[in-house]
Amino acid sequence: MSEADRAPLRIGVLGAARITERALLDPARTGGHRLVAVAARDRSRAEAFAAEHGIERVLDSYAQLLADPEVEVVYNPLANGLHGPWNLAALAAGKHVLSEKPSASNAEEAAEVREAAAKAGTVFMEAFHYLFHPVTRRLHELLAGGELGELQRVETVVAIPAPADTDPRWSLALAGGAMMDLGCYGVHAVRMLAPWAGGAPRLVRARGGERAGAPGVDEWLDADLEFPNGATGGARCHMAHDELEMSCRIVGSRGEALAVNFVLPQLDDRIVVRTDEGERTERLGTRSSYTYQLEAFAARIREGGALPLDADDALATMTLIDACYRAAGFAPRPRTAL
Repeated sequence: MSEADRAPLRIGVLGAARITERALLDPARTGGHRLVAVAARDRSRAEAFAAEHGIERVLDSYAQLLADPEVEVVYNPLANGLHGPWNLAALAAGKHVLSEKPSASNAEEAAEVREAAAKAGTVFMEAFHYLFHPVTRRLHELLAGGELGELQRVETVVAIPAPADTDPRWSLALAGGAMMDLGCYGVHAVRMLAPWAGGAPRLVRARGGERAGAPGVDEWLDADLEFPNGATGGARCHMAHDELEMSCRIVGSRGEALAVNFVLPQLDDRIVVRTDEGERTERLGTRSSYTYQLEAFAARIREGGALPLDADDALATMTLIDACYRAAGFAPRPRTAL
């Protein structure tokens, strides 16, 4: 491996979001990458964030961060409605981009991100970190190896207790809603089973409930899907649930497997497998899914390694999310102007 291949990523962070510490900062330190700069709407907040987390410099604006030649990778953990505009701006500046999900507010904007990524020739990835953890890889292995037989049914549930009413996840203008924040994981996990089901799933029906006091914002949404081979899928999400639940259950013709927490397997790494041979519990490790994700992202940039996620995949997911919203009686999320 050359010195260039071993060189740490030089990362700039947009904003001082709560998710950044576990989703990027801890994995970056583990991998020896540089946290070059941070910018936030409130400079004093950015200064406090940089001091707490060892970020090298504080810049005055997002635009200044994108213009900084030392920043080669931009991490975008802003509110959902700001993902698309700043992903486009970062790609136009020639940066690699790791964007929190979803990549844009709607499919039209996601298509623009895809075009911008192709034009930039840089690496763009939507941060579906769960996909890199051994828990999800093992679910796929159980299908690929035939132990579960042919795929018949997949069910995902992604639910959390309600955030505060002032949380931006309840804001329509900022592309909030249960499907955007939580359901995206479920529909993505269903989509990822296409290789064992004859192709991509189609939406059959969806239904949802509006958040009181937040017109147009879904508090919960359930989607029913079907694969070309006849297998079915259910993706349920709820952003005002009694407790945290993030499960994925795969049913095949010979058995089934349940990942107790496929989204955050570092909290619970169990897969329960049931076949005619009996029941067993596998533990796949509590190393952070975000660490696996950043390792794969860095390998793609430094070594040209393959990634299962790109701007094409992000557009396919966003197209399905828009379809879920329409079928459930909601409008797709509006774009946010900078």
